[in-house]
Amino acid sequence: MAFPRQRLRRLRQSEPLRRMVRETALAASDLIYPMFVTTGRDRREEIGSMPGQYRWSVDLLIKEVMDVKSLGIPAVILFGIPDRKDDRGTSAFDPNGIVQQAIRSIKDQVPDILVITDVCIDEYTSHGHCGIVKDGRIVNDETLECLREMARTHAAAGADMVAPSDMMDGRVGAIREELDRHGFTETPIMAYAAKYASCLYAPFREAADSSPTFGDRRSYQMDVANAREALREIDADLEEGADIVMVKPALPFLDIIAAARGRVDVPIAAYQVSGEYSMIKAAARAGWLDESRAMMESLLSIKRAGADIILTYFAKEAACALRAHE
Repeated sequence: MAFPRQRLRRLRQSEPLRRMVRETALAASDLIYPMFVTTGRDRREEIGSMPGQYRWSVDLLIKEVMDVKSLGIPAVILFGIPDRKDDRGTSAFDPNGIVQQAIRSIKDQVPDILVITDVCIDEYTSHGHCGIVKDGRIVNDETLECLREMARTHAAAGADMVAPSDMMDGRVGAIREELDRHGFTETPIMAYAAKYASCLYAPFREAADSSPTFGDRRSYQMDVANAREALREIDADLEEGADIVMVKPALPFLDIIAAARGRVDVPIAAYQVSGEYSMIKAAARAGWLDESRAMMESLLSIKRAGADIILTYFAKEAACALRAHE
């Protein structure tokens, strides 16, 4: 039997050849860097479960954002850590809240970077849930009023995009209506459309001090076993006016990213969440794998599955690695 004419190794012989036929490309411009902002001045607090990640006071946040921009990363997404919490998360929609202050400072000093804001009250509530609690239940429609105000105050402070992550039904439509009514018709919405009730958020909850004080979030975040439901969530958010839809987490749900890519024409974002980041960091520190290669393989897999945009705590490191290989 003759040796096959098709020798697939022919195109793998050298790095220039491999690069020329590479099917998936990752760029710094694909990335969004998540950042935690807190009160006070001159504060840079490392997050124990997320090596290399910090809580920043606004003055130091600005310097970090400048560094992010210099690496070619086009956007940051802000998560606030307030100095007070209550059962309604009222500091989330305070016009002078911590995120609103950070937005104004960034847009004043680093105007060319996109500022995206997380719209969810869990970091601001005393109970740690993403909605208002009544009789032990997270109520949907009353929570929408908080989200409306939160998104509006972010837009008024200068946010370039808002990103509701709460998973309340109807929140995209409510936010779109609120923004339009107040003249923010050009402010896009990136909806956390398929957000699963994952264990991989644990390091984030330490970082933001947002763990629920009772129960869990399974009554509003998605069941990790469901795929068809994710597509229904995506359809619903698009019908309500979402401009970008997101899948979160990323790596355990590459099938959902791929299914969404085959279904919709809008940009798709994927969030490589804190647990995904911390697992790679921990394994690398133990000497079990090469951190840089694991980082790049994971990000490429997300892009290959169909994501146009990747939110990742590796954004700075990935941008540096990409620049080194230019």
